[in-house]
Amino acid sequence: MFEGGFLGLDNIGPIDRSAPLPVAGTLEQADGTAWMAMYCLDLLEMSITLARHDAIYEDVATKFLEHFAYIATAMFDRGMWHEEDGFYYDIIALGTGEEIPLRVRSMVGLLPLAATITLGRATLDALPKFDDHLQWFCANKPQFASNIAQTHVLGTNEGRLLSVVAPERLSRLLQYVLDETEFLSPHGVRAMSAYHREHPFTLDLGGTTYRVDYEPAESRSALFGGNSNWRGPVWFPVNYIVVQGLRRFGAYFGADLVAECPVGSGVQLTLDEIADELERRLCTLFLPGPDGRRPCFGTVELLHRDPVLRERLLFHEYFHGDTGAGLGASHQTGWTGLVADLLARRSGRPDVR
Repeated sequence: MFEGGFLGLDNIGPIDRSAPLPVAGTLEQADGTAWMAMYCLDLLEMSITLARHDAIYEDVATKFLEHFAYIATAMFDRGMWHEEDGFYYDIIALGTGEEIPLRVRSMVGLLPLAATITLGRATLDALPKFDDHLQWFCANKPQFASNIAQTHVLGTNEGRLLSVVAPERLSRLLQYVLDETEFLSPHGVRAMSAYHREHPFTLDLGGTTYRVDYEPAESRSALFGGNSNWRGPVWFPVNYIVVQGLRRFGAYFGADLVAECPVGSGVQLTLDEIADELERRLCTLFLPGPDGRRPCFGTVELLHRDPVLRERLLFHEYFHGDTGAGLGASHQTGWTGLVADLLARRSGRPDVR
């Protein structure tokens, strides 16, 4: 388990992750642990690629397969998946043995979607040693196998899913992700659910009350340095990672798994189509709308009207969770440049201007 420490998401939680807890215990982080699970899967994929040229890398792939299985199992065993809510949460494990789930609906609970890959039958046939160990591991260590044992036949092809998020949990998570009153904004996935606009989360710990509200733009307090803005804005890098995770689920399930998007619309989309829709919303940050205005320019009329400046786009650090206005640094945030990749992938489609 990833316990405490700064992950770059600043004030997304109720307490400062970089500081000691006000009580005896540890902070077990769902996003940090999922990040390490994703890291294992990334290294597993690299090892598999190398093993096609040098069989010695099959042993390396086996190592990362097992590491992923242990991490994914630990996340479930420690109760990070909250069955009643259908969401992943951080946990404060007190010295008394009590465990307190931090029931904040935030990007913390969505990053497990990124810890996902698929393995096709052709890949496993090409790596018999790795395939044999995979079968042995599932048979002899079943307590760790649930996150790597899922298989699905799509057409004539059998695939194997390696994921922190089991399919039945995926459907429940998507009910939050695709709800416009929760995470889904007109311009991507918010870092914090808008549910907390009217329902702030509070936690009494060590004689202090901690609070999390939905804040779609800059932080309204000086907590965590005053430059911490993860309680509502749309951040491009985590959006990109979540979309790529959904793409992998989509490749695995095809049209066999659909979800309502947006929630309440009655429109059922495949996971690949949902990824398309999230990409479309992210791209609209920069594209002129029907009125010719680009959401990223916000209320700065000069940028909307000047014939030169309106064509000079800035890669803002993050974006207003409701309006899409560009916020934070505008000259150094290369991660927002990922929009170029999304636009390139969408090129040739009639809905791109």
